[in-house]
Amino acid sequence: MLPSISLAQEIGLAVLLVAALVWFTGLRHTREDSRFPHPDPAAEALPTIPAQRGLAAHPMESVELTEAEKQAFAGLIRTISLT
Repeated sequence: MLPSISLAQEIGLAVLLVAALVWFTGLRHTREDSRFPHPDPAAEALPTIPAQRGLAAHPMESVELTEAEKQAFAGLIRTISLT
């Protein structure tokens, strides 16, 4: 085909040209799809966030603290609020 380049270079050039055409076609297809906004089906399928439970929480969700743990937590809160 071209007298100044080898057969391997010609094959590489052809492969590069085909890859560029495929990339350009895919890019054009992607841009055409983005012109019109598509509704998000996942947003419609998601349920709403459930309301927070009141004081009557499930027993597995609450833990009674000992007096030492309450004092340690209060001390931690005091040190955080000072900084």
